[in-house]
Amino acid sequence: MNYLSTRGHPDRKRFCEILLEGLAPDGGLYLPETYPQVDAATLAKWRELPYAELAFEILSLYIDDIPAADLKAICAKTYTAEVFGTDEIVPLRELEDGVYIEALSNGPTLAFKDMAMQLLGNLFEYELARRGAELNILGATSGDTGSAAEYAMRGKKGVRVFMTSPDGRMSPFQQAQMFSLQDENIHNIAITGVFDDCQDIVKAVSNDLGFKRKYRIGTVNSINWARLLAQVVYYFAGYFQATASNDKPVSFTVPSGNFGNVCAGHVARMMGLPIQTLVVATNENDVLDEFFRTGIYRVRGAADTHETSSPSMDISKASNFERFVFDLVGRDAAKLRKLFVEDLGLEGRFDLSADPAFKQAAERFGFKSSRSTHADRLATIRDTEKRFATLVDPHTADGLKAAREFLAPGVPMVVLETALPIKFAATIVEALGHEPDRPAKFEGIEALPKRVVKLPADAEAVKAYIAQNCD
Repeated sequence: MNYLSTRGHPDRKRFCEILLEGLAPDGGLYLPETYPQVDAATLAKWRELPYAELAFEILSLYIDDIPAADLKAICAKTYTAEVFGTDEIVPLRELEDGVYIEALSNGPTLAFKDMAMQLLGNLFEYELARRGAELNILGATSGDTGSAAEYAMRGKKGVRVFMTSPDGRMSPFQQAQMFSLQDENIHNIAITGVFDDCQDIVKAVSNDLGFKRKYRIGTVNSINWARLLAQVVYYFAGYFQATASNDKPVSFTVPSGNFGNVCAGHVARMMGLPIQTLVVATNENDVLDEFFRTGIYRVRGAADTHETSSPSMDISKASNFERFVFDLVGRDAAKLRKLFVEDLGLEGRFDLSADPAFKQAAERFGFKSSRSTHADRLATIRDTEKRFATLVDPHTADGLKAAREFLAPGVPMVVLETALPIKFAATIVEALGHEPDRPAKFEGIEALPKRVVKLPADAEAVKAYIAQNCD
């Protein structure tokens, strides 16, 4: 399996090369040259597999430069009941007729990011040991990626983590999860700005090839293909739990800010998983909803990025969107470059509304979208608790609200849960008047000592900090 850049760089690379690299040299994102196709016989064989074995089968289609026995051992080590709380790993429950919730938040940091990050940590450790190398991971988080990455990488040999986050823009619980870690290989950097500033810094550093090579910079954001690939697995697992046979379609609703979570669903669909509709659920930062409604992709600046009660989606530049648009425009790298480098880079937007490809977003690729407001989230949280005795976090509430807009008779709608409610306690209290349950291991976490440095939204300042802590 070879991987190419969405922006047309001539090099083709193997999985373990792009695992440690992040962005392609031309600033593009890596994708496989082709999506492996899964037929009915294969789906039938996979249906009964435990999660770790399912992960191995799917990952094997994309990873051919790690011996099969080693990859199988990595999957078995990653996806255990001890780490994720249940044998199913991602148990599915029916909330109401035709609407299901797939639990993705039973990992160490109570968020869906653990599903991929735990695998990524083990892959990094394996490959670095094989090469006798070290890696400095630079990441950006709006709340959940940071803690998931840090908990997955803490204590790992040959790995340092430098995680940027928008100062004051995460929930107190999310901040405490990250900033309370005292491991020497974990560095928290609070950036004066919004998440998009953090993401821009990661891309700027990754595009400085000299610095990147000197300090062995890698990424854990979903621009890293390995992380997105790991997320493909739970679409198959959710499908198998929601159906009794492989001739039944299923739809998924995905709370989405950076487009990584739902892009994994797009990959699963391209492989042949019978997904009818992929619903993108956004909050007031509705850059993705605007595109799927109008064909116009218009990024916002920091001043126009709203601080909302589903803060992990307070994003106005969806990094993974480039992967989908590459497929949408027929994998035409020149056209992709014009959209993302020229139009977006110079004008802050591109417009596909008159392009025949835009209709394909819904007709061929199955995408729909919706947005929620703070009032919608509160109403959904209250309704779900009252009618179903089920407590959901604000992002999953965004998903539930969107899911009900696109129900189709006889087609299960699976909503991807993104986090446990305790991570957003203030909104739960506002909605219901009481605190959500808190796992015992996180009691008093907000009062623990913090280890964090504040820096301006400047790539050079971050590079200087990395250099200082690597020499």
